[in-house]
Amino acid sequence: MRTLYLVLFATSLLITSTSCKTEQKSSPVEADWKEVLQEDLHLLGHRNWILVVDKAFPEQSSAGMKYMYVEQDLLPTLEDVLKAIDNSIHVKPIIYQDKELSFITDDQVPGIEEFRNEAANTLAGKEVNTLLHDEVFRMLDESSSLFRVLVIKTNCTLPYTSVFFQLDCSYWGAENEKVLRERMAE
Repeated sequence: MRTLYLVLFATSLLITSTSCKTEQKSSPVEADWKEVLQEDLHLLGHRNWILVVDKAFPEQSSAGMKYMYVEQDLLPTLEDVLKAIDNSIHVKPIIYQDKELSFITDDQVPGIEEFRNEAANTLAGKEVNTLLHDEVFRMLDESSSLFRVLVIKTNCTLPYTSVFFQLDCSYWGAENEKVLRERMAE
């Protein structure tokens, strides 16, 4: 009987000690999400989406939505995702942010102005479209019924800070498509 107690005690110590080591948990998770992003990015293309979202972003029931939780802040995650998209040879981002973000003050949400400035630095040189939050959800709802949406959820707890990347083809643009359609109509 004593042996059984010792085995149970040792097992509980092992389980407790491994589940409390956050430093071991965070680095494999970080590497894993970046690997998943790279693998998924090879499959994603024109009309797919990648979202880098705050902690309160809801899990949606659409089958086209794939979720990953990243245990880090939104801005470093945004930098990593933007770098991965920019390094791809087949897609480029159409970037959206919530319009509401521009109207929140530091009095309402301490740190929001610093976040806005840092996000603007991260997205510098890129065209960023702003839409009301509900408009973005309508676009996602339409897209996710046909095309995959990869949602990367961060631990950010600032409202309306999510960044939405609608992927577009990097080697065939709207002007090329217009010329093609005109030729086809002749």
